Amino acid sequence: MNDSNAPKQGDGFDTLSLSPTLQDHETNGDGRVDIDIDPRASKQLDKILTSQTSHDPANARPLRPLSPTSTPPPNLNILIQVIGSRGDIQPFAALGHELQKHGHRVRLATHDTFRTFVQSAGLEFFPVGGDPSELMAYMVKNPGLIPSMGSIRAGDIQSKRKMVAEMLDGFWRSCIDADPETGAPFVADAIVANPPGFAHVHCAQALGVPLHVMFTMPWTSTRAFPHPLANLKGKDEGPSAGKYLSYGIVEFMTWKGLGDLVNRWREDTLCLEPIATSEGCRLLESLAIPFAYFFSPALVPRPADWGSNVDVCGFVFRDPPKYEPPAALRKFLDAGSRPVYIGFGSIVVDDADRIATIIHEAVSLLGIRAIISSGWTNLASETDAEPNPPNPDIFHIGECPHEWLFQQVAAVVHHGGAGTTACGLGYGKPTIVVPFFGDQPFWGRMIAEAGAGPPPIPYAALTSRKLADGLSYALSPQALAAALEIANTMSVEQGARVAVEAFHKHLPRAGLRCELFPQETAAWSYKGEHRAVRLSKRAVAILTARGVLEEKKLKLHETKPFTIDIQRWDPITAISAASVSTLADMGQATARLVYEPISEARQSSTSRQPSPARGSGASSPAVEKASPSVAVATSARAGKIVTSVAKGVLVSIPLAATEGLRAVPRLYGEDVKRHADVRDFKSGAVVAGQEFRNGMAGAAMDIVTYTYRGKRDEGPMGVAKGLAKGVGNGEVDSERKYRERKEGGGDLAHTAR
Repeated sequence: MNDSNAPKQGDGFDTLSLSPTLQDHETNGDGRVDIDIDPRASKQLDKILTSQTSHDPANARPLRPLSPTSTPPPNLNILIQVIGSRGDIQPFAALGHELQKHGHRVRLATHDTFRTFVQSAGLEFFPVGGDPSELMAYMVKNPGLIPSMGSIRAGDIQSKRKMVAEMLDGFWRSCIDADPETGAPFVADAIVANPPGFAHVHCAQALGVPLHVMFTMPWTSTRAFPHPLANLKGKDEGPSAGKYLSYGIVEFMTWKGLGDLVNRWREDTLCLEPIATSEGCRLLESLAIPFAYFFSPALVPRPADWGSNVDVCGFVFRDPPKYEPPAALRKFLDAGSRPVYIGFGSIVVDDADRIATIIHEAVSLLGIRAIISSGWTNLASETDAEPNPPNPDIFHIGECPHEWLFQQVAAVVHHGGAGTTACGLGYGKPTIVVPFFGDQPFWGRMIAEAGAGPPPIPYAALTSRKLADGLSYALSPQALAAALEIANTMSVEQGARVAVEAFHKHLPRAGLRCELFPQETAAWSYKGEHRAVRLSKRAVAILTARGVLEEKKLKLHETKPFTIDIQRWDPITAISAASVSTLADMGQATARLVYEPISEARQSSTSRQPSPARGSGASSPAVEKASPSVAVATSARAGKIVTSVAKGVLVSIPLAATEGLRAVPRLYGEDVKRHADVRDFKSGAVVAGQEFRNGMAGAAMDIVTYTYRGKRDEGPMGVAKGLAKGVGNGEVDSERKYRERKEGGGDLAHTAR
């Protein structure tokens, strides 16, 4: 959050996770994390968070459109990175289409499975690997963040980690590789992504380009409701610290499982430093990355403690596709009352027969008609000898656009995916959610709180009686009225258009444009005689071809640089953490010293096998290179150990001690001004000079101020305390002190008088 008084995700979380306040956090069977927080500590934390989350009421207002006179941004190469099911991809396809209307070139990078879908939407496609059906099946079997023993024994964990590593590499290639089909060059000028992709912020840092995270469910810390993947134990009424902290806990557990993969990828592929666990699990909030959410405030009201970098845009829908129903479906719809829709989309379940039997029994209990969608799981009953059963009140259907089908039914029963939820409510249909994992219970709960459906019925607890009771409520006038009220609000929302406005609003306008071609984005900086000149890729190509530019004076222009610093709280924990990190780096380097040469030797051994063309007496040319390659790997890793020791002793630990001492005034309520980013020797020297000047000025001012306060409040003993505090308080925000002195209301002004 970019508001100065907004809470950081680390405020309270870092110390809480090390104390008995957090009594329990484990995974349960519905894909969420069980969190139990001590009630007494929660009340104390509520007071702290309440005092820190008092935003300007303007932040809670809906996003206002850009002024018609606002200068539009230059045409950008926008990369959209998304992982998930088709329901996750669909809103981003609509967003990409809207971005194209503003002159941007849009590439959507996602799973290979969705190539046809993305290209049919008129967008460029880039494959990143990963199989969404495998991911879905894995999440159903292991709905929590901690895998089951069965999955560990089956080797699922290693295969899924391999899949994640493949997607990380694919996402980076999507930033810089040419189009795989046309060969058209592409380098991303900005990145839009959903949070589960993991690669987004790291790719943006490597390129120095803006990042805008967009998602279909809440991912920003708030006291209003818990993280959709968290299940808070105990009372869940009203805003609470537990709900706020649930976001940090979920992020921590996710990073704990994949952080090593991400850091290795950062080092080996992006040439970036690894990130500490304390920062890796809260990067998006600590860097104040802009967020845009694809849900309606009619269903999920915008929390008042979200900062101005968070926008709620409304649900994003695609243009309804043209669809001509088959004659059998049309005949079924015309044969009686409106049926209910039952389907679970791309969810893959092992006990499809049980679910099919429950559905048939519930429909028979109520004597209603139903359309059952097979999706990725065949929900036809074992007794069905034909694609459609003999029961004239039940019709099984394959692929069919929800936009058309939901207009033909009285109510919908589904898994609670954000896209399906939005579509059903958008047409005013009461909804029953049967959640399997993830955020699906969250949407079921939101629907129930709005009165548009019954409380969610977990998939594992589903029975024909519970489903029949839920259908009875969904078909009631009360549920219909609530659903229609939500639909009326959603009908005036334009989610894709508002999301594009949010994207444009948060772009860093300063330094974004080329100075020769203002309609193009600056990609290079050329060091001229008097100042640096921002140039686009085309401008550099033209000027270089004509011999006007010296290539050695060109450097990459970062329109949005990211600096990831470790937040320090005090010198003791800072030095301890830096020491542990140094030891961990040494241990990792030592381990790689062992296994990387072995891996290199195995590869050499494989290449040593004779090929059929050469016969048994011939050997591969790689044989002669085997020993040198192993030696190189060994020496490189040995050097890494030395580098880890030197970096830790000479840089990391002293820097941690300095930052820890600098943070001490924060412990007794003072504001510590954040110093400017250090990116090279020159910027480091400038920052050092500024910090020395501010430190000396602040120290001189504080010695007088705190000594006076101590004498006034505690007498002679207070003089000593105030003097000690003043000497150690030189890094306090001197701008704030200056304002106090100028206004004449501070203790320093009183002392001077």
